[in-house]
Amino acid sequence: MKFRKKVLLAKLETLYGTDSTPTGLANAIQVSDLSILPMEGSAVSRDLVRPTLGNDLQIHVGTHVKLEFDVEMAGAGAAGTAPAYGPILRMCGMAETINASVSVEYDPVSGNEESGTLYFHIDGQKHALLGARGGFSLKGDPGKIPKFHFMMTGLWADPATVADPVPDFTAFQVPLAVTNDNTPTFSLHGISPNMIGFSFDQNNQVVYRNVVGEESVQITDRAPGGQVTIEAPVLSTKNFFTIAKANTTGAIQLVHGTIAGHIVQFDAAQVQVLQPKYGESDGIATLQMGLSVIPTSAGDDDFKITVK
Repeated sequence: MKFRKKVLLAKLETLYGTDSTPTGLANAIQVSDLSILPMEGSAVSRDLVRPTLGNDLQIHVGTHVKLEFDVEMAGAGAAGTAPAYGPILRMCGMAETINASVSVEYDPVSGNEESGTLYFHIDGQKHALLGARGGFSLKGDPGKIPKFHFMMTGLWADPATVADPVPDFTAFQVPLAVTNDNTPTFSLHGISPNMIGFSFDQNNQVVYRNVVGEESVQITDRAPGGQVTIEAPVLSTKNFFTIAKANTTGAIQLVHGTIAGHIVQFDAAQVQVLQPKYGESDGIATLQMGLSVIPTSAGDDDFKITVK
């Protein structure tokens, strides 16, 4: 077995935990840094009383599977077309809204989260995750390819030796690096500072449950936030220290890409900046701040990802 020979497939389920049988032709996901924890759970010792020393047989309990991988953040190739990685976002508690010929929006939900089946193939060996759900983070640092990082949990299915699928990645677009030309918009609390680094984490609380009557993976909470580093504005222009002290919220927006079909936009309307501190980049003073992303009273509008 060659470790580098891996394929990942993903398909939404119509019935929770029932294998949706993804295929290489229709459901391949183009990823990097793909890793698997193929047998998570615990082992319970029998602790039997006997007249000699030694181990007891241990019983595996709550066996499940975890996957982590990166997907390049890019458009879908045409405005109003869902990106090929859209099913993974939907498995992370995001609702998909398609605006024909315009955009596809992904918004968080607080119930009825969708699930999916993931197939992890490694040189002729298949591990499946059923009823999979998870969470994601993203990074958009200048000079690098922006990426989603997905962390998925699924129900156990017996691994098996099968022929590797032939993946079709044609729906995945070539990404753009984060640069001044490729990333035309970054704004925070009403100003457009020079951005040195940006990261966001959905921070879903994902739990595997195995109780009498149900085995499932559930998303039980989220606490979205992140980090941003900008060139420090003079205090008379924007005083992020007093803004943080006053617990004031404001909007953030990142637009990556300039041509229709190749644009991904991140928006959050109520962002609190946390504990700004000075730093340095190429001799330029910077501010690094934590971010807490807060919904309005309407709920489920903490943030939005738009592919257009």
